[in-house]
Amino acid sequence: MGRRSGVLEFAVLGLLHDAPMHGYELRKRLNILLGALRALSYGTLYPCLKSLVAQGFLVEDNPDVEYVPATALNGKRSKIVYRLSPEGKQRFEELLADSGPDAWEDERFGVHFAFFGQTDRAVRMRVLEGRRSRLEERLERMRSSLARARERFDDYTVELQRHGLESVEREVRWLNELIETERANRTGRTGPAAGAPTGSTGSTAAPHTTSDGRGQETGSPDPSGPPYDRPGRSAQER
Repeated sequence: MGRRSGVLEFAVLGLLHDAPMHGYELRKRLNILLGALRALSYGTLYPCLKSLVAQGFLVEDNPDVEYVPATALNGKRSKIVYRLSPEGKQRFEELLADSGPDAWEDERFGVHFAFFGQTDRAVRMRVLEGRRSRLEERLERMRSSLARARERFDDYTVELQRHGLESVEREVRWLNELIETERANRTGRTGPAAGAPTGSTGSTAAPHTTSDGRGQETGSPDPSGPPYDRPGRSAQER
């Protein structure tokens, strides 16, 4: 199974783990979850659903009801309700427990993070630390590329690359906060109080310096970042 189809499988199983849904409702929920990652069409969703049914992970309720194909005239669509089978629940638990390199990639991490409330704490830590490691490797490449770009490209191209670099730097700072909070909870220490500025958890990290030399305090992810960039916002941003 390809990486993209694996991400969709994970998202479908996770949403149906909460409650059975028919295809239209499931597609709406998936677009909320994956919307910032990619638009989801029926042509993508329904083959995935059929595959999961064939593998025994999903069960179709009322599959014997006569199906009327959707057309431009009747606008009708099957109202089959999909729910997890016991095998599907087991498959979802296996995906939740996966903390390997695939879980650190952009799309897979976003979906996995959406289900962190159902994920074991040790797995959460491995995924967060792995994601941070992956982004730190990316930062090294981007900084090297930016240095070369200053010599070869115009100011606008350089600025675009710098913007991308700073977006990754923000996510690394956000991950640092999440990891610190997970460690604090694991050791029984109190995490950041509601409404308190981020960076007040006792961390001694020095201010981060971005690529253009500006000092920025750690713990200030940009609200324009990815959809899973929200939990780390500071009180000032809220």
